[in-house]
Amino acid sequence: MTQNYLEKSKDFSKQIAAVMARNFGIKPEDATKAQIYRATCTVIRDILTSTRIDFKKTVRERNAKQVYYMSMEFLLGRSLKNHLFNMGIADVVAEAVGELGMTLDELYEFEPDAGLGNGGLGRLAAAYMDALTSCDYAASGFSIMYDYGIFKQVIADGWQLEQPDEWLKMGGVWLAPRLEEIYEVKFGGRLEERWENGHLKVTQHDHTSVLAVPYDMSISGYNTDTVNRIRLWSSKAPVDFDMTMFTKGDYVKAMSAKAMAESISKVLYPADDHIEGKSLRLKQQYFFVSASIQSIIKRHFKTNESLDNLADCVAIHINDTHPTLCIPELMRILLDDYGYSWDKAWDIVTHTVSYTNHTVMAEALEKWPQDLFQSLLPRIYQIVQEINQRFCGELWSFYPNNWDTVNHNAILGDGQVRMANLCLATSHTINGVSALHSDILKKDVFQDYYRMHPEKFTNVTNGITHRRWVCQANPGLSNMITELIGEGWKNDATELQGLLRYMGDGQVLDRLASIKRENKERLAKYILEHNGVTVNPDSIFDVQVKRLHEYKRQLLNALHILDLYLRIKENPNLDIVPRTFVFGAKAASAYYMAKQIIRFICTLGNVINNDPDVKDKIKVVFLENYRVTLAEIIMPAAEVSEQISIAGKEASGTGNMKFMINGALTIGTMDGANVEIHENVGDENMFLFGLLAHEVEELWRKGYNPTHYYQTNPTIKRLIDTLRAGLGGVQFSEIADSLTIGRHGTADGFMVLADFESYKQAQQKINDTYLDKQRWNRMSLVNVAKAGFFAGDRAVREYANRIWGLTPIQK
Repeated sequence: MTQNYLEKSKDFSKQIAAVMARNFGIKPEDATKAQIYRATCTVIRDILTSTRIDFKKTVRERNAKQVYYMSMEFLLGRSLKNHLFNMGIADVVAEAVGELGMTLDELYEFEPDAGLGNGGLGRLAAAYMDALTSCDYAASGFSIMYDYGIFKQVIADGWQLEQPDEWLKMGGVWLAPRLEEIYEVKFGGRLEERWENGHLKVTQHDHTSVLAVPYDMSISGYNTDTVNRIRLWSSKAPVDFDMTMFTKGDYVKAMSAKAMAESISKVLYPADDHIEGKSLRLKQQYFFVSASIQSIIKRHFKTNESLDNLADCVAIHINDTHPTLCIPELMRILLDDYGYSWDKAWDIVTHTVSYTNHTVMAEALEKWPQDLFQSLLPRIYQIVQEINQRFCGELWSFYPNNWDTVNHNAILGDGQVRMANLCLATSHTINGVSALHSDILKKDVFQDYYRMHPEKFTNVTNGITHRRWVCQANPGLSNMITELIGEGWKNDATELQGLLRYMGDGQVLDRLASIKRENKERLAKYILEHNGVTVNPDSIFDVQVKRLHEYKRQLLNALHILDLYLRIKENPNLDIVPRTFVFGAKAASAYYMAKQIIRFICTLGNVINNDPDVKDKIKVVFLENYRVTLAEIIMPAAEVSEQISIAGKEASGTGNMKFMINGALTIGTMDGANVEIHENVGDENMFLFGLLAHEVEELWRKGYNPTHYYQTNPTIKRLIDTLRAGLGGVQFSEIADSLTIGRHGTADGFMVLADFESYKQAQQKINDTYLDKQRWNRMSLVNVAKAGFFAGDRAVREYANRIWGLTPIQK
């Protein structure tokens, strides 16, 4: 606890009472539990706001450089518990709410997960804001205040159903409106060009205006008075209601402008398999970056007289391609609003903007139809045209007479606007998020541009908020670590290596196993309450939780479970260590095959869990609505971490790091950050399988034929035939076809069948290793000890030093 928070949290009960009187008009003894929650959060928010005012003052006095982190997602999870831990005042608040008849755990349950993200991309952004704050850097995040965010997942008869997640009802307490900083964002219309004093002036007429209303959310850091913020933009119409239309009897049109404007910030990632969805997504992206850039410019002028030194004071970071439009938007403002020449504006932008790529998947490198882009964003399109023309000239100079290479790397081509290429052309630094991923970017995905500018490329391996995933989610493990090696690891996670001294200490290993057992009991209780399935805490808890995508190969896991089941049916006395397979995953609403895989896993669970022949040797559980708060129960309980994507497709992963630091052992391919996990723990402390990235590429070049495995491997043939025949009365012919003959594309596009036998052998090795409990516990301890490299603190320091040029704000 800092002295600041110690002082400001004095008389916490009185502060709660004051909020209740002011906001609800009641005395504490008359408050409902929901009101106690709201009042407590309000007091915490006010303390953080007060502390942030002091921090901002210091930043402005020093004109310190700040990073502005642009991301369509910030998957924050719950805030209250995180703030209390970071501020060191959990005991103070527990005493205050205890006087009102509540516990902290009851209080925490009132808070929903902030619905601002989908998966690893958003969780990484949230982790970096936490780490930047904990490391005393000045930083702001920018995104959209989605009314519903990512959907609430419900599983009905094995099918995923999407329901709106009304997180703002109780989660909105953390948001502070900043109505003095509303900005206009313009869509469509026509352009008027004229020359003034040797400068081209472009104005937009007959456009549709949308107002961007900012809401700020404070971000606390561990044991520091640094407080940063995430600014979320809500879309509003300039006029809510058209009285003229209403008077004429056209009641729907009278409200249409309001409905259209507010649709922009309604939902995260609306389905885009139709033109309306594409249009809405493009509007979302321009809306949030335009408002954000305008806000950055306004803030810059509070301590600077011009934009000439913008790059000295501001770092703008693009988190994947979604915020790419901040590039032409900053150019637009410099050119049209401040009269800069093209060359000077370009110099400022290219020294200000950096880009993190998060994928090698071609479909995830965003591309927009040119006609849609031009009609929605006419001035931005003009600027992109000019950037493209100059960039193509640079390409032509480097690759003379090579039209194919120029076209492939052009920003505009084949009727599309290619956002990744725009990032490459503009950003001063481009980074991947694991050593393997960055290598693939240089040698494959962006190889042409890398040859032109190798100095721009670097790697920053992803990191996690180790304090959240151990100190908060796994207090038993946290306490044990602190007793053994002291408190220092909370600030410097590399100190976890001190645990290696205890590899041969039987008492420590037994205690580690006991902590894991308690966490497994907690997860087993959750599974019983939410799925109605009784699982054995003495079984191996084998977990795969992540976004559902075919390249992540949840299907490979499920096919191995099906094989185990069929083997048990043949031999009910099969000698295996009991195993509980846990899944959690959301599929994109329009991703049919992903939903089929969820249905297959759920059906598999229903059949296995109710078959008396299985005798509880295996259980299969699909936990619906996977989210950060649920992960905080799952990660500490996991013993096997499934990181089984096809090699060369997973950029990094961060779930693998969270499992690792909680003592789970990885079964995985040499993909993403698994490679660096392997470098840290070695072959002997994880379970590797599968083709390597270069072997995958070589097999594709030779001509991958998955039917070969069906014809030559009896196990695979039986599995595919079972899918077609049906399981539990449900046929999965479409999954079988996708693996053998193809559905709308390449058969077995992620080589599930090619890696199946190797995966099966690794799973058998897990079974055999688990029989030696001391060995297993020693492997677990090594994973915890070696996880320090994957702390978010290390990652943001690398960004700050090598990309953004930031220094900590020393108090």
